[in-house]
Amino acid sequence: MLTFNYKARDTASNKIVKSTVQADSEAAAAKLLMAQNIVPLEMTPVGESTGLLASFGSRVGSKDRVIFTRQLATMLNAGLPLSQCLATVEDQTSNKALKQIVGGIIGDVNGGQSLGNAFAKYPNVFNQVYVALVRAGETSGTLDKSLERLADQQEHDADQMSKIKGAMVYPAIVLAVIIGVIIFMLVMLVPQVAALYDEMHQTLPLATQILTAVTEFLIHFWWLVIIILVGLIFLGRRWISTDSGLRAWNTFELNMPIFASLFRRLYMARFARTAQTLLASGVPMLEVMKISADAVNNIVVKEEILRGRGKVKNGKPLSEALSGEDYILPFVPQMIKIGETSGGIDTMLGKVADYYDKEVDAAIASISTMIEPILMVCMGGMIVFIIFAVLMPIYSLANAAQSMQ
Repeated sequence: MLTFNYKARDTASNKIVKSTVQADSEAAAAKLLMAQNIVPLEMTPVGESTGLLASFGSRVGSKDRVIFTRQLATMLNAGLPLSQCLATVEDQTSNKALKQIVGGIIGDVNGGQSLGNAFAKYPNVFNQVYVALVRAGETSGTLDKSLERLADQQEHDADQMSKIKGAMVYPAIVLAVIIGVIIFMLVMLVPQVAALYDEMHQTLPLATQILTAVTEFLIHFWWLVIIILVGLIFLGRRWISTDSGLRAWNTFELNMPIFASLFRRLYMARFARTAQTLLASGVPMLEVMKISADAVNNIVVKEEILRGRGKVKNGKPLSEALSGEDYILPFVPQMIKIGETSGGIDTMLGKVADYYDKEVDAAIASISTMIEPILMVCMGGMIVFIIFAVLMPIYSLANAAQSMQ
């Protein structure tokens, strides 16, 4: 039984009331209030924070979700009743947000709802792939196997994203060092040279004038630089949140110099892995393609998969439906065609996913190796330019002094 704080309108008196109510789930609490002619406006589980801090403190991470899924699969495989499995997992989880969600799921399941429908109420934690696999497992009587596949896929996705982020750490550090060195040289060296020329009433060379202007701007308007950067980041995020902005960004990802091969292989691996997992769990093909298209997380590739779904719906085989698209790599329909011939499309999709996983790992290593010398060359070029702009006026002054002697 859960306790909820609520804010509601009493229809009899038309007044706003605040109090608490106990129920198995938020939906059950709302029904209980409605039966008393009280219309709920806000409802929060006791112990759940609201506001900005709650958004940071109540997140369910991928690690917590994997542990939850693995534990639930293990207990179901041992033959324990579903309600007992959920209650045990609720006791064992240390994440407060997940504990509250599992409590709501327990209330829904005990109230007669299916586990898939109970999970579907929390789309920020359990996505479409998760819910579809759970529903397929319930229908086929292999819920424990479906949950095991889910846990495996989630662990694999988390590991892959960790590799990509890890590969970007060193280049980010090098870039930060480059920026720090350049700023230090601009702020500490260039003003001294400019002051020396002012004392001697000499005209600075053009390169030094440019650096001096940049330095003066950074020293006196550093706050404006910060505002501009924050504004650009904010506007960029807002733009990407629009349909046109997201489409442009996703297209850029697929054609980005150096990174294009990584993203294309990553999306193919994600599509193949998701489709393979869903097919192996007995999800119908059209539903598999719809969910897999969403799981790719790229609107351009998603539209190509959905176009293929339309062709499959009209009677074409999957391999033919996916052929000829710009960003679906040819190896995918080729392997699917072999699977269609042998009757094992899910097996072929698994092999496609394994192949592209290795390709992604190789692309990560290649990009990481490629970026380092590029950054070093850029750093060297900038430093050489600054040194040239600093030393050239010093040599000019020295030559002028010698000529005066």
